[in-house]
Amino acid sequence: MDIQTHRGNVVMNTATMAYRNLLKTVHNPDRFMDVLIQPILFMVMFGYLFGGAIAGGVQAYLPTIVPGILIQTMLSAASGSGSQIREDLDSGVFDRFKSLPMAHIAPLAGQLFADSLRLLIATITSLATGYVMGWRPAAGFGWVVISGLLAIFTGWALSWIFALLGLLAKNATTVQSFSMITMLVLSFVSNAFIPIKSLAKPMQVVANLNPVTHVITAIRQMLATGSWTSEAVLVLVFGIGIVLIFAPLTVWAYNRNN
Repeated sequence: MDIQTHRGNVVMNTATMAYRNLLKTVHNPDRFMDVLIQPILFMVMFGYLFGGAIAGGVQAYLPTIVPGILIQTMLSAASGSGSQIREDLDSGVFDRFKSLPMAHIAPLAGQLFADSLRLLIATITSLATGYVMGWRPAAGFGWVVISGLLAIFTGWALSWIFALLGLLAKNATTVQSFSMITMLVLSFVSNAFIPIKSLAKPMQVVANLNPVTHVITAIRQMLATGSWTSEAVLVLVFGIGIVLIFAPLTVWAYNRNN
């Protein structure tokens, strides 16, 4: 009975902390920039500015750019975990949590659960913007959902890395700067916006080694063929590997800080 009660407390405390983090987002509209404004802005800007030059037209470019913007948005949304955790640590609110009768792990778990909801919003925004612009995937709605779930899982897995960074960094500014640089490098040195063959040879090597390239390729293949490809399996295994490695490290760093 005690074990069941403890588990129930952990779940309820985690849900409460997730709700708290969502309220923080609602009351700070700037936190919606990466999940609402950014995907719309980049989709419209890249689509209409570069669609003609790269693919001959916006409609021809959408199958390329929609998965690219989707994963770029996942990176941006996932990186928010680290800065929010660092801000909470710097504000001393975690010290307050320690004095409350709640599960020790709940603040961290609540943050990462809230992140999954932010990732869902980012995915819907990205795909809906592409649809409004005329994007119609050949595989149908079911595979759009599956692709979106794979993108959300990938973003959630990456959240563990950024959460660890937030726990180890000295301040939120460091986390934000590193996250921005990481997002830009991983997004632009990949096949997100242009064919890899158009890059210089050394850059092609880097782009082909970039994990983001494989995630985008997997989503494009699923949306085009309506099948679960070997590339998608590789992405899923990669995401599970990230969680298995970085989840224990993040919990260790969290316990050290608290």
